[in-house]
Amino acid sequence: MPLLELIILIPLTVVAPRRLPNENRLKQGMAIASIAIVNVANFASLYLLIRTLLYNGKSVEGTQLLYSSLAIWATNIIVFGLWYWEIDRGGPDDRLEADHGPPDFLYPQMTAPGCTYEGWSPRFLDYLYVAFTNATAFSPTDTMPLTPMAKVLMMLQSSCSLATIAIVASRAVNILS
Repeated sequence: MPLLELIILIPLTVVAPRRLPNENRLKQGMAIASIAIVNVANFASLYLLIRTLLYNGKSVEGTQLLYSSLAIWATNIIVFGLWYWEIDRGGPDDRLEADHGPPDFLYPQMTAPGCTYEGWSPRFLDYLYVAFTNATAFSPTDTMPLTPMAKVLMMLQSSCSLATIAIVASRAVNILS
């Protein structure tokens, strides 16, 4: 998986070291492909960790299991923060345009405009926050998914978080105690 990521990231970094308005769809596709590869690798890591617990559970140390589950959980948050950032309203480039697509997420600031500054729009930290709260609560908290894609991504993220915390981390705590 790291090799596949490098195959995509090196040319992407050379061609587009940072995101710019009106960049071509190939660059955005390569960024999405990178996110997908990391996401698949993280799900594979979770699968292998659960499989190890099922078949070789006694040979795994609690601290090793705890660190592995924390890495998977943190990667899950970052990857899904990137997913949400890339899909909402057509992506970061389209969101800069006045005629961007409809939102994939309903933020509280969108329902109570007097609570924020004029022209507010979500930034990466907002998407990362949604990913964090979804990973800890296993559901949306204050930001609601509006489109099928946003709902599917949130379900996948919650499933990965639930498996990581409920199965892997709980087993690690059990071994440690």
